[in-house]
Amino acid sequence: MTASPHILVVEDDREISALISRYLRANDCRVSVAASGRDVGTILDTSRINLIVLDLMLPGEDGFSVFKRVRQRSYIPVIILTAKADEIDRIVGLEMGADDYLSKPFNPRELLARIRAVMRRTTLAATAPVNAPARTLTFQGWTIDRVAREVTSPEGVRVAVTGAEFDLLQALCERPGLVLSRDQLLELTQGRQAAAFERSVDILVSRLRRKLERDPHSPEMIKTVRSGGYLFAPQVTSP
Repeated sequence: MTASPHILVVEDDREISALISRYLRANDCRVSVAASGRDVGTILDTSRINLIVLDLMLPGEDGFSVFKRVRQRSYIPVIILTAKADEIDRIVGLEMGADDYLSKPFNPRELLARIRAVMRRTTLAATAPVNAPARTLTFQGWTIDRVAREVTSPEGVRVAVTGAEFDLLQALCERPGLVLSRDQLLELTQGRQAAAFERSVDILVSRLRRKLERDPHSPEMIKTVRSGGYLFAPQVTSP
C-alpha cells in the first residue's frame, strides 16, 4: 500500500467517523472527514485522495448521489458502508462501480484490511519486475495493459474500468477456456478468507459485458457456465 495513503471518510455519525479516523491514523494513514456530500467536492479539489470510505446513509444528498459525482470526475477507489440489512444497497453500490463494501456495524481492523486490499489492487505498478509475465494481453482487438492497468478497445479508445473490474478481466484473460467458479474468481481477485458476497462477481461480470460485448445480453466473450461459473472464450495472446 502507498506510504501514508490519504483516506477520505464520508460519514455523518461523529462517533463512527472519529473511531475510523483514530484507527486509520494509528495505522499510518492520513485522514480527511466529510460529514455530508457538500464537503466531498471541496476536499477532492484541494487534496489528493487515495481512497474514499463512503457511508450511503447521509443527510441531505445521499451516498448514491455523492458516489455518482465522484465517478464523474475520477476513478478513486471507493469502499461503501451500508446497514447490515440493506442488501439491495450493496448490490446497487457494486453495480455503480464501488470497489468493495462493508456492513455496519464493523470492526475498524476489517475496514483497514479492505482498504489495504483495494489499494494493492488499484495502485499502479511503478516498474515491471524482471522475468515478469508479458505486460499486455490482447483478445479480439482488445488490449489490457497489466502495468498501467488500462483497457483499450479495438478502435484504440481507452475504456474506463474500476480496479475491481480490471482485476476480474485480467484473471479471466490469464485463464482463457477454463471454467472458473465464483469462489475461484473472488480468491484470484480479492483473496478474501471470509465468506464473500457471492453476487459481487456476477455484478462485475455484468458491468464488463456492458463495456466489452457487442450484445451484453448475448455475450460472446465472458460466457456463463450453468452450475459452474464463467469462461473467457476468446483466444488471448501476449506480444
